[in-house]
Amino acid sequence: MRAGVPLLAAALLWMGAACSGEPAAQPEVSATARPDGAPEPFPAIGDGLLEGEVGADGLALEDVEAMRDLAEAAEQLAGEQPTIPSRDGSPVLGGDISWPQCPKGLGIPQRRTLGLPMPTPDMEYVVVGLTNGPGFYPNPCLADQVAWVRERGLLLSAYAVLSYPDEEALERFGDDGPHDGGSALGALRNVGYQQALYNIRSMRAVDLDTPLVWLDVEPVALFEWSGDPVANAAIVEGARRGYEDAGYRVGVYSTPYLWEQIVGDLTLGVPEWRAAGETSRAEALERCGADWSIQGGEPVMGQWLQASRDHNVTCPGVSRDLGRWFAATRG
Repeated sequence: MRAGVPLLAAALLWMGAACSGEPAAQPEVSATARPDGAPEPFPAIGDGLLEGEVGADGLALEDVEAMRDLAEAAEQLAGEQPTIPSRDGSPVLGGDISWPQCPKGLGIPQRRTLGLPMPTPDMEYVVVGLTNGPGFYPNPCLADQVAWVRERGLLLSAYAVLSYPDEEALERFGDDGPHDGGSALGALRNVGYQQALYNIRSMRAVDLDTPLVWLDVEPVALFEWSGDPVANAAIVEGARRGYEDAGYRVGVYSTPYLWEQIVGDLTLGVPEWRAAGETSRAEALERCGADWSIQGGEPVMGQWLQASRDHNVTCPGVSRDLGRWFAATRG
């Protein structure tokens, strides 16, 4: 998607936003919402470390402990969640939101928010975007959108757009992680790792609990991927490890074509959320088939764009265990 802008239809979304006469039911923006910039990233790995104190895989001891604390906190939160009833496997409808659904005028200059409509009442789950487009920039109304989902008692999950670092980000984070920052690919994996930690911090700040975070891999205008699929894949690999080290599972959101263009033949074997563009529910369900496999993972959802909203439908059989993908919320 996008950071909320549906894949294969970004330009159409802008047109739809200008032409739609439908009022947008928007959450109120809290006094703490920040229209620009980003919160301070996680402390750099090694901060406060005495020389020679290094843990497993080259991680500083403090960071090993921090990641363990994150995993324990995630398990505790999961244990406090209400049980999600099992279904008969029939498809279930949901939506996804991010910075485009924030009230107009927020966000970084390259990604000003659009005030697009929130999900319709028939949706049973919502996947909330953590970023304002590229990595290291937060969704400016994340807290309000999470509150909106909770107020309605909907199931909740999260996704994060991954992006290739600029020179400043590479310099800042290339050595901060479990990989060898002295190699080009190791430095890129560390940047991906830090993008994951940054988003985990955003989730914890708003008490967003989810068993799985979707890695959104697609073109990001003005924050372009490199022309080297191996280098791009290193970002994805690093982000995956960052989430998994903190106790989260991951899946990928993309299309087979975009995935191959960006990361080549990278195969993670993780669950898949498959985009169909401006089509229909029937076409989104078609994406559950083997012909639309992105990287060899289980098909979980298909997505389509309709009336300036991202709609999603679970693939056949998925609804028998929605707790694998979503956290339950209390209205």
